[in-house]
Amino acid sequence: MLGYVMVGTNDMDKALAFYDALMPLMDGKRSMPFPKGQSYVFGDKPAPMFVITSASDGEACTHGNGTMFAFNVKTPEKVAEIHAKALELGASDEGAPGPRAGFGEFAYFRDPDGNKLAVFALG
Repeated sequence: MLGYVMVGTNDMDKALAFYDALMPLMDGKRSMPFPKGQSYVFGDKPAPMFVITSASDGEACTHGNGTMFAFNVKTPEKVAEIHAKALELGASDEGAPGPRAGFGEFAYFRDPDGNKLAVFALG
């Protein structure tokens, strides 16, 4: 079972503002703080967590080329809502909501630090 995933940020205040507004749309809520960041939990503990953090080595955070985290939501309408909210909050568009290869509805965006995220609802 997946425990948590982490994305890095170079501006914690900006990242917290982004994710505090976005995560409730996916039933995520702030959970325990991490030493250099904050976690969001989905469901009752133990549940998967999504963590934002600054780099533990003190260097600048970078996003991984080819790295992406995807959030499963309940409806295609929720996919569109989350994608629109992310763009409103400063994310960049990486793929508008729409059907993908017969699997369901998907949308893609990059958070303000350049981390690639997806939301999807299976068909």
